[in-house]
Amino acid sequence: MTEQPITIYTPESVLANPRKMLRDMFYDLAAGRELAWRLAVRDISAQYRQTLLGFLWALILPLANTLVWLFLSESGVISIKETVLPYPVYVFVGTMLWSIFMDAVNAPLQGTTASKSMLAKINFPREAIIVSGVYQTIFSACIKLVLVLIAIAILGITPGWGVLFIPFALLSLIMVGTAIGLLITPIGLLYNDVGKAIPLLMQFMMYITPVVFPMPKEGLAAKLFIFNPITPLILTGRDLLTGKVPEFLSYFIAVNLVTVMLFLVVWIIYRLAMPILIERMSA
Repeated sequence: MTEQPITIYTPESVLANPRKMLRDMFYDLAAGRELAWRLAVRDISAQYRQTLLGFLWALILPLANTLVWLFLSESGVISIKETVLPYPVYVFVGTMLWSIFMDAVNAPLQGTTASKSMLAKINFPREAIIVSGVYQTIFSACIKLVLVLIAIAILGITPGWGVLFIPFALLSLIMVGTAIGLLITPIGLLYNDVGKAIPLLMQFMMYITPVVFPMPKEGLAAKLFIFNPITPLILTGRDLLTGKVPEFLSYFIAVNLVTVMLFLVVWIIYRLAMPILIERMSA
């Protein structure tokens, strides 16, 4: 039996030839696509196999959040300014879009953490784990989209021609969320506190995003909302779903272009960090 060559990867050796690094990245991405699909099918089946309500869980949590905010608004506990849509529609669509974004943020760290033992024992394209998370997020987003369209139709809202572009809005949320999640993943594998802190940080992020509150007109809050890169994604998605003309379309396109470049950077960081992290997990 002939001995196989041993290749040692170090940050210096990888960064010395960036062209080869990029070629290897996209090669591994393509090589792992079948494994990513199998992992996604396995995890989706396991997620819904032993639940009584099944796919309805994709609706229940955003609906519960909507009911809480409606109660707070109607009881006078909080004062919500006038929104461009009936407030029940505004907050329901907003929370649905936010839950899709949150699924995308959580997927890379959750998927990599769940695959620790496999990563330590088997050599396979690490990108398969990330792509599997994207597949699962897209599957969940499609369920939520159907439920949202049914709900807003019952509430008397007609999506109009904008519904044709909804896939682009959802993919934007997933792409931005995955980029953020991928950036967090190496640190989250080292420190469990990161995974526990994500819901807290995202909760604060939601309050400065037009999910349950309309865009402020002035003051510090207005600046926080407008400089928040998730704002145009939520607003554009809501506008397309409810038949409105997207008001922040240029901002939406700009965020997506920046995210493409950011995604490439965090992907490189993930590639460089994973061999070190796998070695620590195997020790």
